[in-house]
Amino acid sequence: MSHNRDGHGDDAPSGPHPDQLACLPDDILLHIFEIVGRVSKSDLCHVSRLNKRFHVLADSLLYKTVHFDTPEHHLTFSQSLARRPRRGSLIVGVRLEYPESELSHLRLDAPVHGSHYAPSLFDGLSRAISTMSNLEMLDISVPDTLLHGIGTLFNGPFDLAYLKTCTLFYQCPDDQYWDLQENIHIFAHPTLETLIIKRAKLDHRGFDFIEQPHQTALKKLHLIECDINDDALSDILEFPEALKEFVMTQVPEPVPELVDSSDNIADYICALSSASHSLQSILIDFPSLSGFKALRMRDFVALKTLRVNWDYQLFGKSSKKPRMHSVGLPPELETLEFFNELGTDEGVTDLLLYAIQNKGVTARNLKTMIVVEGDEPSLSWELKEACKSQELELRIIGQLDEE
Repeated sequence: MSHNRDGHGDDAPSGPHPDQLACLPDDILLHIFEIVGRVSKSDLCHVSRLNKRFHVLADSLLYKTVHFDTPEHHLTFSQSLARRPRRGSLIVGVRLEYPESELSHLRLDAPVHGSHYAPSLFDGLSRAISTMSNLEMLDISVPDTLLHGIGTLFNGPFDLAYLKTCTLFYQCPDDQYWDLQENIHIFAHPTLETLIIKRAKLDHRGFDFIEQPHQTALKKLHLIECDINDDALSDILEFPEALKEFVMTQVPEPVPELVDSSDNIADYICALSSASHSLQSILIDFPSLSGFKALRMRDFVALKTLRVNWDYQLFGKSSKKPRMHSVGLPPELETLEFFNELGTDEGVTDLLLYAIQNKGVTARNLKTMIVVEGDEPSLSWELKEACKSQELELRIIGQLDEE
């Protein structure tokens, strides 16, 4: 090995080890820091303390999505915004999830730095959210004590000007339904695209006339185990410019009993009619809904997927009165699914068979039908043959493979 004048090898370092990370552009560093944060948030915090540049980049990831699993954590962070208000604008997603028992000993009327709302208007926990100017995702699962305060956020003018996804669930005593009227203005939010509402109730009032919004960006609406009046639903669905996905689910025996919901699936299809030009997928998993007449869905010109519980929800239950032998299926329907066993109504089974045999007229683009096999075989040989002759793929959930 050759030596230099100082007697050291040529490959020996001549000075301090250079900071190789400092040479990388911000977008590469962000990618590296994101991987570090997935492994350990603590390690990413250590990285943020190395220098000012790393602090700014790491902070944008540390506070991108915040999960408040205790109200103490929520309040402590809210007060930290007074010292570092920039952090509020870094937050893109917030998840609030804590029980009623943890709220009882907290003072919620303290002022929050950066909020223009008076402390008397609503609680400090809600007010802190209003300072997060770039928030895109808000997931609420908190006691109904905060119902009014969070609802005030949606009354406008909108502090959450970039909100795209929101989930609302308020924990009520005895597992009662919470009143969606307190948060009704969420439906008027101009940028919101996905809204998921869990265990809420809404009576016939819906929007008052003077409050009605105009052309919102809502694309997906999910109502999970809710008690929703169909007229109110019709009101709040008049304003999305292009609703694409609607989901409504309920358990077979709701507790407490439903008060505001209709018992007729046709009422909810009618409520969706204002979005008939844009809806691409409808899922109504609501076993207690009945069908008294065949559904009229020819105006749902964009609908490609329809999922319901029973065949009679689509065709209407058998009646002594004469009626048409087909249902008004959406003209562009591609997938039809029934969550429950077919064949409980012989007259309806005949109508389903007729609709498949005349698929060229009733639903020329129908490609797939998904059904459930019960304890006893409920699919007739004629129905299976009709699907085969019409080149309609029949998927039977729960059926053993045939030899």
